[in-house]
Amino acid sequence: MGTRQKLCKSVLIDLSGTIHIGNEITPSAVEALNRLRQSNVKIKFVTNTTKESRRCLYERLCKLGFQLKIEEIWSSLWAAKNAVSSQSLKPFLLISPDALEDFQGLDKFEGEPNAVVVGLAPELFEYKTLSEAFRLLLNGAKLIAIHEARYFKGDDGKLALGPGPFVKGLEYAADCKAQVLGKPCPEFFCTGLEGVDPSEAIMIGDDVRDDIKGAQDLGMRGYLVKTGKYRNGDENKIDPPPYHTVDNFAAAVDDILRQLSL
Repeated sequence: MGTRQKLCKSVLIDLSGTIHIGNEITPSAVEALNRLRQSNVKIKFVTNTTKESRRCLYERLCKLGFQLKIEEIWSSLWAAKNAVSSQSLKPFLLISPDALEDFQGLDKFEGEPNAVVVGLAPELFEYKTLSEAFRLLLNGAKLIAIHEARYFKGDDGKLALGPGPFVKGLEYAADCKAQVLGKPCPEFFCTGLEGVDPSEAIMIGDDVRDDIKGAQDLGMRGYLVKTGKYRNGDENKIDPPPYHTVDNFAAAVDDILRQLSL
């Protein structure tokens, strides 16, 4: 029993691209999650998804058949909410309308916004709005990036620009540096670990940099899945390479359970 606990006490699981893509479940993901739960390891869903609130995300996952609790979801949106609240900032939000729910009550401060918060907001990434954000930054506003993903796999199955390129553009134009909150930041992973030592934890995800390198830099073991944004050869883009590269989430669970049974 002690050996199994030392091997793996916690599994952090990415959502979009790993267990689902839009409203499509990756192969056998629902059944795999159920089997993983039976092993009694701690499970936390750590996601950079910013296009919808945690409640909306939870309800969508439940409709897809996943069994989870809303408090098991640790999102970069909530990390941003906590950062804005703890620093008493008035945010100028470049986020999707479906994500605004997670920022309710944070517009109570008077005066001009003193923070620009950037998530995934394709409808707002246009010249007029970005120029307004730029002017706020020039006037001293803080730049907060919910995450800096370069691209993601959309519901249509095509790769699309993430918020990262727009964060970098604002940094360049305003000559400032963003506070980044989501994966691959160590603090984000540590919150998801909830006290578990990184050496006793595993991360499963489809982003070789944000999911796998970020986790492994902290001392976790990373399982890179070949679904979602994965592209052929991604496993060769980081050093050290992923602990394991597998076809999908279900294959990662199979390997974890095999190791737990040794």
